[in-house]
Parts: sequence; C-alpha cells; structure tokens
Amino acid sequence: MGRLKARAREASESNQKNEHRSICLHSFSDLSHVSAATFMYLLKDCYFYGTHKATAKFRILQQQVKRALNNAPQPGPFTYIVQCMYIIPLLGQSHAEGFSHMLISSLRHLKSVESVQKDFIDAKCLAARLVLDILASVVPHEERILVKLLETFDIELKDMAHAFCGSELGDEDLAAAREHLKQHVQYFMKSESYVSAVALMTRFSIQCCDESFLIKLIGSKQYKAAEEWAAFMGKEMIILIIQKYLDVKMLKSANELVKQYDLAEEFPDVNYLYKESSLKKLAEKGCWDVAEVRAKKDTKLMEYLVYLAMEAGYMEKVDELCERYSLEGYVNSLVPEEVMCQSDYLELKKLILEEIVWVDEINGLLSATSYIEACKIIGVDCEWKPNYEKGSRPNKVAIIQIASDKKAFIFDLIKLYEDDPKALDCCFRRIMCSSNILKLG
Repeated sequence: MGRLKARAREASESNQKNEHRSICLHSFSDLSHVSAATFMYLLKDCYFYGTHKATAKFRILQQQVKRALNNAPQPGPFTYIVQCMYIIPLLGQSHAEGFSHMLISSLRHLKSVESVQKDFIDAKCLAARLVLDILASVVPHEERILVKLLETFDIELKDMAHAFCGSELGDEDLAAAREHLKQHVQYFMKSESYVSAVALMTRFSIQCCDESFLIKLIGSKQYKAAEEWAAFMGKEMIILIIQKYLDVKMLKSANELVKQYDLAEEFPDVNYLYKESSLKKLAEKGCWDVAEVRAKKDTKLMEYLVYLAMEAGYMEKVDELCERYSLEGYVNSLVPEEVMCQSDYLELKKLILEEIVWVDEINGLLSATSYIEACKIIGVDCEWKPNYEKGSRPNKVAIIQIASDKKAFIFDLIKLYEDDPKALDCCFRRIMCSSNILKLG
C-alpha cells in the first residue's frame, strides 16, 4: 500500500508539472492576452523547474523569449519588455540581473523589423521614464542594466526631457533634463561608478570633467570607458590617453587608437614599438618561426629578432637568421669581436680598485647609467638576503651588480630607493629596456 501511495503521489506531481509546462508553452505561443506580470512569473518558474545548469537554462530561456516576442505581445514587444523590467525586481534580487540581460538582449533582432518600429518609438519614452526611476532608486536595477537600456532603446536627451518634464519640449526643458542628469553623473563619479558616469556623459553631451578624470579611469583599469570618454572630448584627450598608454607600456591599445583616429603623424614610432613588443612576446614563448614570419618584410624588425635570439643565448637561431637574411654585419656591429673573444673577458686580476664603483647616491646613479648606456654588452647579477623560513615571501633585491668589459658598478638599491625611487626606476628602465645593450645574467 505504501508503494502504491508513493507512486500515486509521484504521478500526481508529474501531472502537475506537465500541466504547468503546457500552460507555459501555451502562454508563450500567444502573448496577446498575457500580462507582463504573468509572463515574468511563468518565465521564473520555467527557470526554477529546469534541470540544466544555470548558464544552459538561461540560454534555452532566451531562445524561448525571442520566439515569444514574435507572438503578439501587447501593445508591442519593446513596450512589453519595459513593462517586464518594472516587474523583475519584485521577483527577488538573486536572478534579477540575469533576467534583465536576457529580456533586453532578446530585443536586438527586432530592431530592424519594420512592423514593430512604431512600438519602438513609443517605447523610448517609457524606457526613458524607467531610466529616471532607476537613477532615483525607485526601481532597483544594477547600473549595467541602466547602460544596456540606454543603448538598446537608443535614448536621446529629448526622450529624457519628455519623461522628466512631461510636456511640449523647449530649450529650457532640455537644459533642465541635462542638469538633472549631470547631478547623477557627479554621484556616479563620487561612488566610482565610472562606466555609468561615462555612459551618461557621452550619450547626453554632459561636460563636467577634465583630464584628471581620464587618469582616474586608467588608474581603475576602466580602459574601454576611458577611450569612449576621450573620443567624446576630442582629439586633445585622445592624444593624452595614447600617451598614458605608452607610459604604462600598453602598446597594443595605443597602436589601435593611433590607427583608429589617424594619429600616425603625432605618434610616428608607436606602430614599430608595438611590432617590437609582439616579437618579444613571441620570442619569450619560444615561437621563433611565427616571430620570423611577422618580421619578414621589415629589415629593422628582423635585426631586432636577431638581437632577441642573442639575448636568449639561442646562437643557432642567430646564425640561421643571419645566413637567411644576410645580417652578419648587424651582429658584428652589435657585439664587437674583441668583446666576444674569450681571452678578453673582465678578469679579476686585471681589475683595479678604481674600476669597481659603489653607487649609493643619485648623482652616481645618473653617471653610471650614462656609462652603461654606451656599452654594447653588460653582465648583470643580483644579491638579496636569503630567507630560510619555508612558505614565506622572498626578500627584495638589495644589490645589483652591472659590469662592462672595463668597469663594474655595484648599486645599493635600498639606499637609492629611499633617496629617489622615481630616479632609480627611470635609470634602470633606460638600461634594461634598451635594445642596444646585450644583457647577460
């Protein structure tokens, strides 16, 4: 008897699920009499009763929503989705953002459909009203949803003014709407919600920042937002962001902006520096053949590839490239024969005291840097206090020794860093990043 009851209960639950599934399918196949609230309730239940993992369930439901929006939602698909966006926060915050992204992205394929263009235009005002409600925290949606609404519905300042003022629009209404939005921009900036701030500024032509804002964007790694804002502000700000990218060695991003805005005249070396950087990354990964293909049409790049092979101690590749591209002269100019000669390396017996220089002050650092920059080849060695405790972090480098074939410098990094960290960083960048010096370690 117990087994029969259990089976009967399972059959009853199965029938209820099948009945619920059939109700959902029927509702999605004809939205003409299904309210936005009912649609969202059924959509939520479809998600929770689904047996797949979350990502797969969202994908399947998105396809269902795309098909359902072609089944006569009233008064039209765009207005219907805006109504749904008001309902979503009432279903709970745990999946609100996911459902919001799903619904808004489902509208993309409808923007080019002629039959729903009137509804799209009518829905813009309602969407603008929703944006104002989100900004005022009346309807709790994430800021990313705010940005997607602005983009999907192509909301303009006149739409915001109409939603804000609710009357025939004049210049004063547009100015009032812009001023209202400007206050929200300032709030977003204070709360470091830079993406939302940039979205409002660029879309509604709000100018309330200087170059310090660009530096904040780059500092917080909001590179896409920084580029959008720089483009909005004009050529001067685009040049500034390219320069900032170069300062932090973001050569790929800098090169893309130079190409996009045709600034090769202002930055003639960026493209070559980017190619050099790409070759170096390939060489570090051991992809020498790929690097060779990339450098084939440019003699200067091929010479740089030979230099990288020398620096890596890959002399077989050096000989191979020199023979194939007739670059023996370049190798001879890079490393003079007497330096390569084994009998003429720096010997301790020949070294006199004056040729060993202790560097622990800034003037000595600058003088040593100038000397080293004139060398073709140097040896580098580092010293630091050992750490015998297992699992603990290693100590920082305390001393760096750099020697040419004539002179040796010993740099007290701790003292130099205490005196002037910027000067120390600048000098060692000049030495370590120079492609004219072969560094051996």
